[in-house]
Amino acid sequence: MAPTHRRFPRSAPAALAAALLTATLLGTACASAPAAFEPAPSAPPAPSPLAPPLPSLEDAVRGLEHRGGLLDLWVDRQRGKVWLEVPAVPEGAPRGEVARLLYVEGLLTGLGSNPVGLDRGQLGETRLVALRRVGGRLLIEAPNLRFRALSEDPGEVAAVRESFAPSVLWGGDVAALAPDGRALVDFTPFLLRDAHGVVARLRDTGQGAYSLDASRSAVDLEQVLAFPENLELEAVLTYAPSGPPGELVAATAPAPESFQVVQHHSFLALPDPGYEPRPFDPRAGSFAVSFADYSAPLAESIEKRWIVRHRLEKQDPAAERSPAVEPLVYYVDRGTPEPVRSALVEGASWWAEAFAAAGFEDAFRVELLPEGVHPLDARYNVIQWVHRSTRGWSYGGGVADPRTGEMIKGHVTLGSLRVRQDRLIFEGLLGTGATGSGTAADPVELALARIRQLAAHEVGHTLGLAHNFAASSYGRASVMDYPAPRVEVGPDGALDVSAAYDRGLGAWDVHAIRYAYAEPPPGVDRQRFLDALAAEGVAQGMVFLTDQDARSPGAAQPLASLWDDWEDPMAGLDKAVAVRRVALEGFGADRVAAGQELSRLREVLVPIYLFHRYQLDAAAKAVGGVLYHYARRGDPAPEARPVPAADQRRALDALLATLEPEFLDLPDATLALLLPLAFGHDPSPELFASQTGEVFDALGAAATAAGMTVSALLQPPRAARLVDQHRRDPALPGLEEVLDALVTTTFGAEATSPRHAELVRTVETVTVQGLLDLAADPAAPPAVRARTEAALADLQDRLERQPRPSDAERAHRAWLAREIARWLGREREVTAPLPQPPEPPPGSPIG
Repeated sequence: MAPTHRRFPRSAPAALAAALLTATLLGTACASAPAAFEPAPSAPPAPSPLAPPLPSLEDAVRGLEHRGGLLDLWVDRQRGKVWLEVPAVPEGAPRGEVARLLYVEGLLTGLGSNPVGLDRGQLGETRLVALRRVGGRLLIEAPNLRFRALSEDPGEVAAVRESFAPSVLWGGDVAALAPDGRALVDFTPFLLRDAHGVVARLRDTGQGAYSLDASRSAVDLEQVLAFPENLELEAVLTYAPSGPPGELVAATAPAPESFQVVQHHSFLALPDPGYEPRPFDPRAGSFAVSFADYSAPLAESIEKRWIVRHRLEKQDPAAERSPAVEPLVYYVDRGTPEPVRSALVEGASWWAEAFAAAGFEDAFRVELLPEGVHPLDARYNVIQWVHRSTRGWSYGGGVADPRTGEMIKGHVTLGSLRVRQDRLIFEGLLGTGATGSGTAADPVELALARIRQLAAHEVGHTLGLAHNFAASSYGRASVMDYPAPRVEVGPDGALDVSAAYDRGLGAWDVHAIRYAYAEPPPGVDRQRFLDALAAEGVAQGMVFLTDQDARSPGAAQPLASLWDDWEDPMAGLDKAVAVRRVALEGFGADRVAAGQELSRLREVLVPIYLFHRYQLDAAAKAVGGVLYHYARRGDPAPEARPVPAADQRRALDALLATLEPEFLDLPDATLALLLPLAFGHDPSPELFASQTGEVFDALGAAATAAGMTVSALLQPPRAARLVDQHRRDPALPGLEEVLDALVTTTFGAEATSPRHAELVRTVETVTVQGLLDLAADPAAPPAVRARTEAALADLQDRLERQPRPSDAERAHRAWLAREIARWLGREREVTAPLPQPPEPPPGSPIG
């Protein structure tokens, strides 16, 4: 199968000739300088000590295994070394520069721990590197591309280059020279360094101090591959701790005293000229490379952004529709099992529709990776199937030219356990009776429907597209959103999953690809064409909002949320609550497969009990929320405006309903099924935390759910917006109104039974803790802290005055009053804080 990138013709197989290197030729015989001394007056002057001349390159490589390509490599099998032949410095070359290449490192193999995040197929940052011969050494230098001068004036270019420091990634001594100036450098230390930053990653994830163990590391000489346009090299690296091994390392490595990964290095020739960078537009949804251009005219901004995209050209540039000069081909990892493999091929292939709309015929294909092809080979766009010990995120990225944004190699990493989580959610909703049946309600088929979307989503990133978390607000318009499974309560009261996931791209996806790849008709100005495309999306109501608008717990835009559904976030929360109610009413032993331990129901319960969590987050953004979208001068209605008062209050009511004891309680029939973990079934982060030992903690689960609601309401940015919005428009709810509603709902709840009374007390504790946290949060402005502290003082007075009908109620309210008093008197700063509600088990990614 031919490679996908035109710069990289197929080369010979990796098995090249083998030979040995003699130690006498390649050992650098540099004499040490003697100690300085003062000769006697009568003695003749001492001769200057000179190092012996370097061996000739021809002698040094005699008998070695030559691997010629982009640069020539020489392999010493006897000593496990790789030598790099460095070209002579061209006449007039600036600063001794002999080559400019793209360099990217990555991991062929991973640790398998999602929290640590060292995964199979993980790529590092793509860098432009310059190979420089300086004073008998080779330096591999990364020029500073953040600051440039897009100028033809050499002086102007030099002024910027000399103003901002580059980074030197590595340096090595020249060991041998040829008469024509070529040099030989031992490249082994470059390959055996911790280029991927594994040591720092382990430290940053709390795994302790690890270091690279050189005695147990080696270059894999069978993977020293030289092709005309790229070099691919690998090293086996062993890491060991200087103290106790990290818990996450011990959970995945067979011997926690060490673990091994294979590190990959790629050097690529610079892309052929002719690629035209495309300007970034914040309305169009593409990633960008950004830099400062100090040669920009004074009337223009120095900030420059070019989008990330593949090079795609028409065979007939004048035609409205034309075949591509070279189609984009993506390859699915052969390690992906069926039926997932076919689902990945189908889902990723959806992008052909968007390229057709952009004027390209047969421009995008998805195939199975040919036998023997290395997944990190820069000539292939790859969708890789990656296993971890726990579920985690998938990623779409690749190798992009940092100078221009041109995508050279798309690379997708798909976590294998996500599809199983989706199946678990549907089995929790529907039971396992249909699992494996192939019907529309089969949890396996539903999970495969989601994995098709996931494949399309991550490939979309490699095509240059960012998340669009607003797309669910106008008709499930993009695979670049995070889709919630659409589940509804049907007319018969049963759950309906017939529209769980869409099939195919959405309108936003087609629009975004048109901006990134479509070419203007002959005679049409390119910038005017692109401006018109971006404005067309705005005019059609295709709002683009991304991570910066959606991920923060205190985010303001209710249309930008993860895993939400429906155009109206509040209506979506009502629907999710209704689905949760039906699912919990039907929750039983059939939610695990026949023969499985019943204790697995504790894991199945989590996403069902918290089924509302993402719609809750979306609805919370309406409280103190702001409606806006990215715009340019002249766009219609670009102003930011508060969410209407009625919608804010509707959202507040919907949120507060999730604190009611009836909502949080689980029936005894369900609790009876939640057995302690069976022998051999180890504790998992997927389970609710328990303060009741091995027994399921029903009050702890209620506290967790209540904590999610209270935390969502009492985010400092949300509270600050409530203060400001009410200041500007008294018709909008202020912070006092929200705090009063929260306290009244929580402390005014009428418990219908002792069973519910304890749930009320649980929610009251969570509420007080949330208020105390907000009042003490240094990130909250004074107006927020003052109002929250006043609400706490009022609540203390209420707790002390209110009748206490039972001993449990008297103890509870007296304790809360004392805790508030301690904080108001600032005594809590030196005493134990109020206990936080248990953290919820992981939610994202849900499928």
